[in-house]
Amino acid sequence: MKTVFSSILSLLLLMSACSDSHNKANRLTASEEAQGWKLLFDGKTLENWHAYNHGKQKSEWAVVDGTIFCDPASADRAGDLTSDAEYENYDLVFDWKLPENGNSGVFINVLEVDTLTAAWFTGPEYQLLDSAHKDYQLPLKRAGCLYGISPLKNAVDMKGSGQWNHSRIVQNNGLVKFFSMGYKQQKWILNPKNGAILLPIAGLK
Repeated sequence: MKTVFSSILSLLLLMSACSDSHNKANRLTASEEAQGWKLLFDGKTLENWHAYNHGKQKSEWAVVDGTIFCDPASADRAGDLTSDAEYENYDLVFDWKLPENGNSGVFINVLEVDTLTAAWFTGPEYQLLDSAHKDYQLPLKRAGCLYGISPLKNAVDMKGSGQWNHSRIVQNNGLVKFFSMGYKQQKWILNPKNGAILLPIAGLK
């Protein structure tokens, strides 16, 4: 049972960096709907997403087998994928997997500014990293950490390439918490602000 704070928007997201199918459909149960959960990704379209600073143009992002998939070989290049809406208080739950040596992340509190070419200038990153990656043992680069700033609070091994991992980000009035595989990893205070959720193309194969 997922716990929902009444002041927090609850979001569910399923994503992937490879094209294997995911057996569990990305949909809400009646209980989750009653608790106030909303789908950020419906498993069929990128309706709630757009390319950072480029709007709803064709890009390397697509829906494949019910997952958000980034194809680095695509001729359509638009960059990072950004949520249409901005959020201040929310509970984001997502499943993810990477190819071998994959390195990516989920950015929060992202702002779109025409003069900035990259979203990482504007928001912190929840690190995603394959366990076979050469940086996996580095405390400030391990999956689930606040990238480059704060290491994991609780040691937990993520599943290897092509396997699903479970993560969660909670932000409430500036208090941010990171969870990986059910374990709390980070807690810190930010100046409360609205911002988008972003998936970067960096490191996806």
